[in-house]
Amino acid sequence: MGSRSDSGNTLQVVEKTPVATDVVTLTLAHPDRRRLADWTPGAHLDLILPNGLTRQYSLCGDRWDAYTYTVAVRRDRTGRGGSAFIHDELRVGDEIQVGGPRNNFPMTPAERYLFIAGGIGITPIIPMIAQADIVGAQWRLLYLGHTLDSMPFVGELAPHRDHITTIASSSEGRVDLAAHMASVDDVTKVYACGPVSMLDELSSHASTWPAGKLRIERFTSVDPAPARTTPFELELARSQRVLTIPADVSIIDALSSAGVGVLTSCREGVCGTCETTVLAGQPDHRDAVLEPHERDAGDCMLVCVSRSRSDRLTLDI
Repeated sequence: MGSRSDSGNTLQVVEKTPVATDVVTLTLAHPDRRRLADWTPGAHLDLILPNGLTRQYSLCGDRWDAYTYTVAVRRDRTGRGGSAFIHDELRVGDEIQVGGPRNNFPMTPAERYLFIAGGIGITPIIPMIAQADIVGAQWRLLYLGHTLDSMPFVGELAPHRDHITTIASSSEGRVDLAAHMASVDDVTKVYACGPVSMLDELSSHASTWPAGKLRIERFTSVDPAPARTTPFELELARSQRVLTIPADVSIIDALSSAGVGVLTSCREGVCGTCETTVLAGQPDHRDAVLEPHERDAGDCMLVCVSRSRSDRLTLDI
């Protein structure tokens, strides 16, 4: 798993800039212009909004700028109001609580990289490209979107045009992802972020690849049919307690009701804050953070959305 640190800062919006259709960037700084916590490519911030929602956005600015963070936010017209608040209500000069930076999508060394971004999924890829250039690694970017004007940072990426394939489906049709994946050799790692359909297709093509060769970051947690629809027992090893978790109550809510505190943020399985060690039992993973080999290991879980396949699950709480 990636490293985590909570700055717990109140930051101020110092710039708000449209960068594509329905996409704005926010530049955030400490109100006293203090130095901010360092971050690495793939990291995100939690924005704790005044309307009660917490949303995670990838850092996409200059990681060597110690005094500002930059995130990009696409308006989600089917969402619950987080992006709408940012687009319609948040103003330059406003202050906002943030958590992080956290990194569930860390970039690891490789001779070559293939980056694949779908729409707003370009945001964590931007600092990865900068890092690849710094270390002298070869890289290619496949950047997909519906229309060019809906794809942020196309202009900023123009100096790298020899390394980039940009495809707008409205004019060029659907991309052949299998063809791009077929060209990946033994020394190339693939990093991808974008819509669920794209990531599912990539995962299918890479099903026989070694663990860690394909790394993906999802915007939403998985929502298949639950492994069980009956209650299960939750043993808290350190607290020496056993709770019964009803089928319609999340683990994090049951813990809260029992007076057991676990740090949480998104409550949607996308930020990684509530990752908890599993000592026994079989988790039913329903998050968007853990890699397949981490799920198979069964020694940790995100308790905000994940549940249990076994009758009893023992956590290190």
